[in-house]
Amino acid sequence: MMAGATFMRFAARTVLSAPACKAVKIRGYHRQYLTTFRNNTSSINGGRTAFLLTLPALSYLGLEAYRRVQSATVVHALEKAEEVVEQADYLYSCGETEKLYQLLLQYKDSDDAEFLWRLARASRDLSLLAHIAADEKKRLTFEAFEYAKKALEKNEACFAAHKWYAVCLSDIGDYEGVKVKIGNSYIIKEHLQRAIELNPKDATSIHILGYWCFAFAELAWYQRKVAAMIFASPPTATYEEALAFFLKAEEVDPNFYSKNLLMLGKSYMAVKDQGNAVLWLRKARDYPPHTEEDNEVHKEALDLLKKLGA
Repeated sequence: MMAGATFMRFAARTVLSAPACKAVKIRGYHRQYLTTFRNNTSSINGGRTAFLLTLPALSYLGLEAYRRVQSATVVHALEKAEEVVEQADYLYSCGETEKLYQLLLQYKDSDDAEFLWRLARASRDLSLLAHIAADEKKRLTFEAFEYAKKALEKNEACFAAHKWYAVCLSDIGDYEGVKVKIGNSYIIKEHLQRAIELNPKDATSIHILGYWCFAFAELAWYQRKVAAMIFASPPTATYEEALAFFLKAEEVDPNFYSKNLLMLGKSYMAVKDQGNAVLWLRKARDYPPHTEEDNEVHKEALDLLKKLGA
């Protein structure tokens, strides 16, 4: 129904989830890796308290020894968690989708949002691989949504959980019909806005919101009519709004994503600013290709430049 039923099917990617991180360039992508991991031991500490309440009184020395053992266990668990996250982010940066999925699948019952949103992303990425059969693609799409939903339930303050919840909710709309997809669009926008509120420096969340605006601005008149028949007030947006988000994403992280450059060019075309349209389309055309999507962006940018006589 919007943009050829490919609404938000693009590589909106990030691994930033903590303030302390370092940026590296791998395969031409701007990647940010964790160097610290959120200390989330509430369930462990809660379990320890419950356990102590069921025990007879311990001597002071015995209790202190027990606490030292428990403390060491917690530290070890956190170190292992950090290692898994770093390994997962490395596999993601290398495009090892299937290996990443198998690694994170071991933690599908985890209570930590850091594992769960990464698993949602990995499930979704796996569903997009060319060799995945249609029935498996559908299963993975719904699976990804469930992991994103669980990540959000475990940590509402995790910006990445909001982002991937929004993306995965959009994906399942492809299987649930136009009415559900339009209805979900309100929810998608809310979660993208929340993700940006929690992390204003995440360029991909900003880009996705821009894409959301562009998709609704681009709706044909008959699609708007259908939407108006289903909802009294269907979602609306303008090309100017989309353009503002794409520009903001570029300001936050320049040249981070070929598709953002392309969408800037298309947005300027939509508002009849040919000079800036040509400028950004040339940047999209000249973006060093590293993925199949980059090659598609290159081709579309070339076609649009020819259309503009540039």
